[in-house]
Amino acid sequence: MPNPIPSSLSQLTRAVRSRPRRGARPHVIYLAIGFPPAAKSSAYRLRETANQFCAIGWDVTVITICEEAWEREYGLDHTLSEGVDPRIKVVELPLMRADLETDIRNFSEARALRPREWIERQRKQELKVFPEPAFGGWRYALEKAVVREHRAHAADLLMTTCAPYVNLAATWQLWQEHRVPYVVDFRDGWSVDVISGETAFTEKSPAGQWEKRVLEQAQAVWCVNEPIARFYRDRYPVVADRVRVVRNGFDSDSIPSVPHRPDPAAGLTFGYLGSINFAPALLDSVLTAWRMARRTDPVLARSRFEVRGHIGAGALREANAHSELLGAAARDDVEFGGPVPKAEVVDVFGRWDALVLMLVGGQYVTSGKVYEYAASGLPVMSAHDVDHDAVNILSGHPLWTGAVGLDVERLATAFSEAARLALDATDADRAAARAHAERFARGALLAPAVTEAARLALGASAAGTPTITGPTGGRQLP
Repeated sequence: MPNPIPSSLSQLTRAVRSRPRRGARPHVIYLAIGFPPAAKSSAYRLRETANQFCAIGWDVTVITICEEAWEREYGLDHTLSEGVDPRIKVVELPLMRADLETDIRNFSEARALRPREWIERQRKQELKVFPEPAFGGWRYALEKAVVREHRAHAADLLMTTCAPYVNLAATWQLWQEHRVPYVVDFRDGWSVDVISGETAFTEKSPAGQWEKRVLEQAQAVWCVNEPIARFYRDRYPVVADRVRVVRNGFDSDSIPSVPHRPDPAAGLTFGYLGSINFAPALLDSVLTAWRMARRTDPVLARSRFEVRGHIGAGALREANAHSELLGAAARDDVEFGGPVPKAEVVDVFGRWDALVLMLVGGQYVTSGKVYEYAASGLPVMSAHDVDHDAVNILSGHPLWTGAVGLDVERLATAFSEAARLALDATDADRAAARAHAERFARGALLAPAVTEAARLALGASAAGTPTITGPTGGRQLP
């Protein structure tokens, strides 16, 4: 019989500290590719999770990839790093996506002469190592990294955040070698295509085998919304009671203390802030609706629409269909201002009068930006499907125009409605909008999830045996 698991986190911590091990504090290794200063939307969630572990007295080792890799892909935002707890150890691995290399001096002859054939061979090689294109080849480096960090400073927990899903291979390796308990933060999920809502692969496929076996041994599985969580509970009933909804939320320091006051005579400023990674057709519909609304609405006719964020990755950041659409819309007072450093987000929100929420997908998608939009105290105009998880966040928001789908005429009407809300909103309306979003503060959402993860991990360690067992434990994966 194993020892009973203590109920309080402080008791668990004392139990683990009494074991003969290196270090007096519990230790979490956090596989968090996309950690600051990576200019990715996931960086906010990763940073807060690591900070929360520090806040409850844990040592934290983050494993991510080198800054050069992010310079090649989405870019860097060093202001994100300013909010990282200085006690966190960050290990950067020299891993980069070869397909995003733009310096032809580094191309092989085969790549330079036959680029399409080269990328096809590259993908096949990656998939042989792990069933994930672009990232599968990172498997062995990640496995070695987590084992090395554990041997240097014994871990009580491995936190794994996906994507990339190749992180699961390193998670499994540490479990097989050292039985370190782990929590998987799936965020958007792997076997569900969150854009189409369809199943991405079968359980019998290589990816399906990896997902099933790793999840069976997880202490907990985090997802960003209930539809994704429900998908995983249905797909893997054995882990249903360990699937958690851990939403993204917003950072309070990104929200101005006082919303911008509109000037009807000067016109309004509409704004979009977020990654511009949706289909060009969505952007085209929104810009067409904007142009149409300006023809009939005198306030909009003297207003402007500012679009901010990252467009594309790698070489496609410079020239793409989105850039062409935005350039052509300049005559309609549409301005593209590029990405916004985290430290400047509050100033950008502080000079806008209304927000345009452009999102892909449907019920399985919850963009991180919807929380900031809801908390801004500004009117929010939706440009996404009616059956979208963002609706669950915005329903009841007093300054929301509602979900009208992507029909151009209905979007044009929504632009006018957002303008009216911006002009007519009272201080009470703006306060009510902020109050509506208070429950989605990022720290408030992640703190209980991190505390539970710590309790589960320390409980497993204090008991002296893994708390989760399953029929596939210990079997080798492809």
